[in-house]
Amino acid sequence: MKSLKQEVGQRLKESRKLAGYTQKEVAKILMMTQQQYSRFENGIFELDYEQLVKLSKLYDVSVDYLLGLKEI
Repeated sequence: MKSLKQEVGQRLKESRKLAGYTQKEVAKILMMTQQQYSRFENGIFELDYEQLVKLSKLYDVSVDYLLGLKEI
């Protein structure tokens, strides 16, 4: 069974790829390094509220989707 951080990470990765962004591009938007952003997708770090909202808008998905509460 996946942890919530792993589920969010997987959804971030899928959403990013569908939106056509690289990790480096997203990291720049969030003003962090690619390595830091990678840790979100790998379920190591947790997003804060502002990051979560910013990514949901960037990827054009709901926060509920990113948190695993809804499907697209």
